[in-house]
Amino acid sequence: MHERQYVITFGCPDRKGIVSRISSFLAEIGGWIVEAAYHTDPDTGWFFTRQAVKADSVPFDIDELRARFAGVARSLGSETDWSVDDTGQRPRVVILVSKEGHCLYDLLGRVASGELDADVRAVIGNHDVLSDITQAHGIPFHHVPFDGDGANAFDQIAKLVDEHDPHAVVLARFMRILPPELCEAWAGRAINIHHSFLPSFIGARPYHQAYARGVKLVGATCHYVTPDLDAGPIIEQDVIRVDHRDTVSDMVRKGRDIEKVTLARGLRWHLERRVLVHGNRTVVL
Repeated sequence: MHERQYVITFGCPDRKGIVSRISSFLAEIGGWIVEAAYHTDPDTGWFFTRQAVKADSVPFDIDELRARFAGVARSLGSETDWSVDDTGQRPRVVILVSKEGHCLYDLLGRVASGELDADVRAVIGNHDVLSDITQAHGIPFHHVPFDGDGANAFDQIAKLVDEHDPHAVVLARFMRILPPELCEAWAGRAINIHHSFLPSFIGARPYHQAYARGVKLVGATCHYVTPDLDAGPIIEQDVIRVDHRDTVSDMVRKGRDIEKVTLARGLRWHLERRVLVHGNRTVVL
């Protein structure tokens, strides 16, 4: 059982005294800091921090902590680029899928084993082939088929997702492009995984294209979803080696392995409030 913590994430224009101001505030309220990380981006002059304090060291509830920290944030020049979260509240997750199940199987297994602390509220698929495994884990599965332009289907998906107000909407090999209005509504919460060949091997059969080119690495990219297809802020990437002995099937299998690990890692960091976004880049603290 993990110790309950309050996690503060914060960003503002860099200047002298930021660390002192935040640490003094926490000391004044009795906050016991158990983890602290800082970074300044020299290109943008933006300061980032993540602070975790023992929840039982703070003599009031999280709403009062937020209200008091808001004053600190304003004094440092940031009205909105901050959050205070309670690790005692399991983060809510909704997963979107199509037919490929490797990422879903992996995430459900990690949640069931306690390795990934998340409350998966629902799985939504534009095909129903993954309904059995979802329901075997005691999680509702919603089949939303796509007909015509898909606008009605996305309206249904949005309604199903939003009723849970999730901390993360995971596109676990969901083979549909989110419309711009959902990218905006779920900004900073919608997380996608794709192979890291992009933009080199675009379109269908990327592994066949890579095999023909004789690539030596395959990989995966976990990123936030934006209206710019596959171009959102990157959370995590990883690679695995391939060589001349590997068939296309071998490359696909290895690619799926690295997709599972990369998505799980990126989702964990997101749910732990370790990912701070500034523009089209992220800092993972």
